[in-house]
Amino acid sequence: MDELRKRLENLRKQITQATERLKLDELDTELAQLQQTIQKADFWQDNQRAQAISKRQADLARRVQPWQELSKSADELADLLAVGDDSMVAELSTQLGQSESKLEQLKQQLMFQGPYDDHDVILSVHAGAGGTDAQDWAQMLLRMYSRWAEKNNLQVKTVDQSAGEEAGIKSVTLRIAGGDFLFGKLAGEHGVHRLVRLSPFNADHLRQTSFAKVEIMPAIERPEEAQIDEKELKIDVYRASGHGGQSVNTTDSAVRITHVPTGISVAIQTERSQLQNRETALSILRSRLVQLQLEQHVKDLAEIKGPNQSAEWGNQIRSYVLHPYKQVKDLRTGYETPDPQAVLDGELDPLINAWLDK
Repeated sequence: MDELRKRLENLRKQITQATERLKLDELDTELAQLQQTIQKADFWQDNQRAQAISKRQADLARRVQPWQELSKSADELADLLAVGDDSMVAELSTQLGQSESKLEQLKQQLMFQGPYDDHDVILSVHAGAGGTDAQDWAQMLLRMYSRWAEKNNLQVKTVDQSAGEEAGIKSVTLRIAGGDFLFGKLAGEHGVHRLVRLSPFNADHLRQTSFAKVEIMPAIERPEEAQIDEKELKIDVYRASGHGGQSVNTTDSAVRITHVPTGISVAIQTERSQLQNRETALSILRSRLVQLQLEQHVKDLAEIKGPNQSAEWGNQIRSYVLHPYKQVKDLRTGYETPDPQAVLDGELDPLINAWLDK
């Protein structure tokens, strides 16, 4: 019994420390407030806002409830141990072991302390220097992240895509949802990715180095998370040129929104209506501004400066070499693997975990 009491005391101590680090009381308070909001009679009058609040409520419940259940189990074990019945030692030891295992699983959340780590992700890939090879490389990265999402049973939606002239893509923007701490897990993918291979687009089949930039941004669901002054926005509407519905080429449904202070611009034409494109563009603009805010370590969106694209292009985070040898190496963590094909097929978890552990 004494050994069980020591184990339980240690378990409860670790639960308390973890919940304090996670600020679980604050999350529980926010969850209760959202639940009250959802119960209001006029909640669904603004459908978009209601969906965002409902999603936040579900995400918070998924984070808070396992800790509450674990704490409750520890309290029940303490009550049973207080009885002092030696015949229950084996059963109590089993239950305590299950709680200890659950704690180890939940403690993984301690890695994700950023304000947006629990958000879904807006992922963009932009072809860089290297012409057609770079556009093909951007498409390869699109496939890599799509395959990773598929392996993890995540939902992927293409928000916008621009095809290359000869092959590949100039750029693509995806929304990835349906998992825990997606932004926290994928934040380390943000940066320039470099590919070295024998070019399939070069008549002499020479070695070619290509670059593509990956942007990882937290999906900002609620406007209050990133307040933008409407006076700082320039909004242009124009006729869409690609797929998007029957009337895509006959109405001015495409929308371009520019944040004048930073020069950041988002253009969307994939939705059917101008209103839908406007809302999607605003959502991605908020996400880009928040990502820039995180990069520049400023507290207020008003303090953000425009992005320095040229500096970012010079700082690759990872190299993928297919010739003259095979290797993927992350230049920040030092993690490397001789199997680039597995990585390009979506086996990203070792690279992600190395980033989280550094």
